[in-house]
Amino acid sequence: MDDEFKFLSGPTSRWKEFTSVLSIGAAFIKGFRHLHFVGPCITVFGSARTRENQPYYQAAVQFGEQIAKKGFGVMTGGGPGIMEAANRGARNVGGKSIGVNIELPMEQQPNPYLDISIDIEQFYVRKVMLLKYSYAFIVLPGGFGTLDELFETITLIQTKKTKRFPIVLYGKAYWERMLGFIEVMEQEGTISEADKSLYLVTDSVEEGLDHVFDFIKTNFKTAVQKPKWILGER
Repeated sequence: MDDEFKFLSGPTSRWKEFTSVLSIGAAFIKGFRHLHFVGPCITVFGSARTRENQPYYQAAVQFGEQIAKKGFGVMTGGGPGIMEAANRGARNVGGKSIGVNIELPMEQQPNPYLDISIDIEQFYVRKVMLLKYSYAFIVLPGGFGTLDELFETITLIQTKKTKRFPIVLYGKAYWERMLGFIEVMEQEGTISEADKSLYLVTDSVEEGLDHVFDFIKTNFKTAVQKPKWILGER
């Protein structure tokens, strides 16, 4: 039983609650120390279960290659499937490949195409890292984890808890039924029509990346942080 499981399983002693807070804080500091100097990144989400011979895997490789060619780091959850494919694309063209891996009892092992890799125990810490250092999200077909990352990000933008940045959903056929339910949400008044403009749905790698880079060029000034030797940074 890991610390996150214990922490989320209900109230414990005051001491255990306190040490849990220290552990969570340490995980954030670990992430910040590892990723502060990675430079501008674009995060690619998608299923860990996608295989190399499947079209979405090949599309993720293309996304990784083209993102890296533009000078951005390719950041993923660090695991297999779509994540591996995007990191592989970055590696193919000599770009920077970053993985924020989640420690799980199954499925999730760091893929072999990472230049920078960090292991995180808590999902919520990992999601912050994937969001904090990225200028855009590319979302390929995935399961519950991918949907969790997608909708939390949309919610943060919708509620203005973070600045707006481009989100691309790749694979129209896959996302069609989810988008149908989003139409129901609009009809029921639980979201607004404007909320549907927070993402682009496409079957074209080129269209998706044009949308991303046009948005970044218009709205952001990309920045690179420089390490300070006095703080032991390198």
